[in-house]
Amino acid sequence: MHSAVPPTTRLLVVDDEPRLRQMLDILFRREGYEVVSAPGYRTAVEAIETSPRPFPVVLTDLMMPDGSGLDVLSAAKRRSPATEVILITAHSSVENAIAAMRSGAYDFVTKPFEPGELGALVAKALEKQAIVDENRRLKARFEHLDDHGIVGKSPAMTGVFELVRRIAATRTTVLITGESGTGKERVARAIHDQSDRSQQPFLVVNCGALPESLMESELFGHEKGAFTGATGKQRGLFREADGGTLLLDEVGELPASLQVKLLRVLQERKVRAVGSAQEMAVDVRLLAATNRDVEADVESGRFRQDLYYRLNVIRMELPPLRERQEDIAELAERFVARFASEMGKEVVGFTDGALRALAKYPFPGNVRELENVIERAVALAGSRAIGLGDLTPEVSGMAGAPGPSLLSLPDSGCQLDEVMNEVERRLLVEALERTDGVRKAAARLLGITFRSLRYRLAKYSLDPDTDGEPESGPES
Repeated sequence: MHSAVPPTTRLLVVDDEPRLRQMLDILFRREGYEVVSAPGYRTAVEAIETSPRPFPVVLTDLMMPDGSGLDVLSAAKRRSPATEVILITAHSSVENAIAAMRSGAYDFVTKPFEPGELGALVAKALEKQAIVDENRRLKARFEHLDDHGIVGKSPAMTGVFELVRRIAATRTTVLITGESGTGKERVARAIHDQSDRSQQPFLVVNCGALPESLMESELFGHEKGAFTGATGKQRGLFREADGGTLLLDEVGELPASLQVKLLRVLQERKVRAVGSAQEMAVDVRLLAATNRDVEADVESGRFRQDLYYRLNVIRMELPPLRERQEDIAELAERFVARFASEMGKEVVGFTDGALRALAKYPFPGNVRELENVIERAVALAGSRAIGLGDLTPEVSGMAGAPGPSLLSLPDSGCQLDEVMNEVERRLLVEALERTDGVRKAAARLLGITFRSLRYRLAKYSLDPDTDGEPESGPES
């Protein structure tokens, strides 16, 4: 009839005809289902309410002496909205069955029916339920990623989301690579938060931020008097993170002497504090992150090959922002919402020109740079929408335009024509931005004729949207 199902899949069959109940009981038990039968509405509701877990699927007759299948439907949906209800009805009640589907029933069959028809319908209901459950689970995981500022619908980021989902529940070591500012620490935190270690510590150490003399003590701890200045005992990050996750950020900067000791910890799952002869067992999920070309470091001998293989069990490469520009608008909107809330400002979005500028800019500093650009823009914004003038000159395309402080003559002198051209170009861009590209309105704002504006736009190769303006017409 259809593929076998796990024996834990439970069905509730409700019908006042004993022979039909018995037939369905035999039919579905042969297919591997666990079947619970009820002869009418009251016993069905009792089974629904007292069941230790909701029934995935309920098969119920529409018309019964002590109640209606619609009431069974209501009871099943109250217990669990995910339960799929299939109605069994006579031809004369098809209109009622269709009405029941509008109330949430999955489908209906009319008597007499083929056993295979009903079996296939149950299988489809379970398949739909599995898809909905998976989508809900993925949405919850992706929303959890969103909590860490990891968003995007680009294929590159969808792949990252899926890999996080698949590896979070393991204890496997993960090497997260990518340029600075791509969000490596945020991804590591998301892996931890979606694992069964989420209630345990998540600690981060930057391997390039501490001198070699202190790094060993920071990682593995030390005994009192182990070295000059060791006035007390220190547990070290591995022991502090016991049961949880430790991220070694910029692991490519780890000194060679510590690479050997880290390799031993990964192999033995034990640490020895500086100045101690005793090893302590630790249970730590290790994540590592770097923006370096680790393979090149291995080839040059700067990074141990055996340690690289230990860290690189699963590799996660985070794409630079310039390779997922379709995500920029969504990221920018999230940052606006966050910074506007923090600053108490009513900034809710961007003008079209500002969004175009953001989409075109390559963001060498990646997501971190975008975040800083938006924080600055929200702070400077004088209206509800961030405009070109609120963005940094590099992003807005006006990096060479002089600001007010540059309008005085420098000691070294200047090229007056070049300075005036830059000022003119900047004012043109700002006027077009304020008027959403409507050239006649921009001309009025600048106090020049429409024909003069068109000449200047051609001069600076500016080609704004015209919102349907005619190419020629009365000057204004």
